[in-house]
Amino acid sequence: MSPEEPENNNPASIVKAMYDGDRFSKLLGINVESVSEGACVLSMKIREDMANGFGIVHGGVTFAFGDSALAFASNSYGRLSVALEASISYPAPVNIGDTLTAVARELSRTRRIAVYDITITNQDKNVVGLFKGTVYRTSKPAPGSSGS
Repeated sequence: MSPEEPENNNPASIVKAMYDGDRFSKLLGINVESVSEGACVLSMKIREDMANGFGIVHGGVTFAFGDSALAFASNSYGRLSVALEASISYPAPVNIGDTLTAVARELSRTRRIAVYDITITNQDKNVVGLFKGTVYRTSKPAPGSSGS
């Protein structure tokens, strides 16, 4: 833990507090599988109501899944972090009934900016989303951190 980080923070407690108040992640059916400083693993079962007019999953669902992974990973240090920029590529379609896994990892972190890579796969380990996000790290405590 670097000197600018609050002390006595537990990434799992921070993410639990965030998730408890995150109605949209709950609406999507996102589950937090694991969390550590700067990283997390999420899962989500794809439902019929997530399909677009082509019968495949709407890209916004996959994007939102990656965005939740970005939020949980970047706030896991206990500092409120908000997205500055995010993008996604869709190398393969997501289908109704798929179970997705998002693995978020930190690529770079400074006092104010951090960059994350989130790889989204289906149950067959096929990559269905490549999400990259940059966050601004405020000086405010994240929900559930020792400073809140």
